[in-house]
Amino acid sequence: MARALSPSTSPDRPSSSRVRTAEEARGAWLVWLRDERRASPRTLESYGAAVTAFLAFLARHQGEEVGLEGLSRVSAAELRAYLAHRRSGERPLSPRSLAQALSAIRSWYGFLDRRLGVSNDAVARVRGPRVKPGAPRPVSEPDAAALIAAAGEPAAADRIWTGLRDQAVLTLLWGCGLRISEALSLKRAEAPLPASLRILGKGGKTRLVPVLGAVREAVDAYLEAAPFALEPDEPLFRAVRGGPLTPRHVQALTQRLRGALGLPDRATPHALRHAFATHLLGAGADLRSIQELLGHASLSTTQRYTAVDAQGLLAAYDRAHPHAA
Repeated sequence: MARALSPSTSPDRPSSSRVRTAEEARGAWLVWLRDERRASPRTLESYGAAVTAFLAFLARHQGEEVGLEGLSRVSAAELRAYLAHRRSGERPLSPRSLAQALSAIRSWYGFLDRRLGVSNDAVARVRGPRVKPGAPRPVSEPDAAALIAAAGEPAAADRIWTGLRDQAVLTLLWGCGLRISEALSLKRAEAPLPASLRILGKGGKTRLVPVLGAVREAVDAYLEAAPFALEPDEPLFRAVRGGPLTPRHVQALTQRLRGALGLPDRATPHALRHAFATHLLGAGADLRSIQELLGHASLSTTQRYTAVDAQGLLAAYDRAHPHAA
């Protein structure tokens, strides 16, 4: 059975002329996503798993593994049957997950058409479930500040630098609106941080992000205490044993801190990025500027923050207006 490409997998770039099977086509597509589309490890894993499940379903449905040429003959009815199977199987997918699986399959077929000459118009005719975009779930300003302050308390007295490191990372997420992967991709040569950072985001899109004084000071404090002599091209944030800091550490850190502080489950690293946007919006920043700072490809994605801001205004009204009760 096909194997999902994990974040640690680093396959050789396959030549299109050597692709002979559906599995090889899947591998070539994942390499293209990684190297040319700069997809995140999480996207590679979920997209790879979606196509793996689709190929497994086709093999059971047709009684044999589907070859490269056979992919062009997959019907719209078969794809709908696959989606119905995932919707009502032993581990049913939510509408959002089902839509993501269909998006992965469409992306794969687009690659098959452009790069390998295997076309299938039926795939484009299949519509996925309607998914209403959920509003972002930011943390409040006091909760964000509490998370960052608590991160400065190291697990061991002889590792003060790790607390300063964790504070610096969370401050970057909140103060610059970075994704975890963007913060952890910074190199030593980029510190001391300049007035603005050039960030390479999703889809290889570059944006400029202003750096607040508090962010710069947090990174400087970490570097002054860090026990490692880092080369300019090495990752800025390091783990205890000297390797690059991982997203898993940052996620586990915020999970531990929110439990200690009694914060809700929505207090995640990505919620700090959401907080960056909603705080700017509440202070009067326009949507186009916030879109550029966050690196959103579409303004409609940024517009979701207006719903969050409106909720905050209504809550403030209910708390403060004499006729709200």
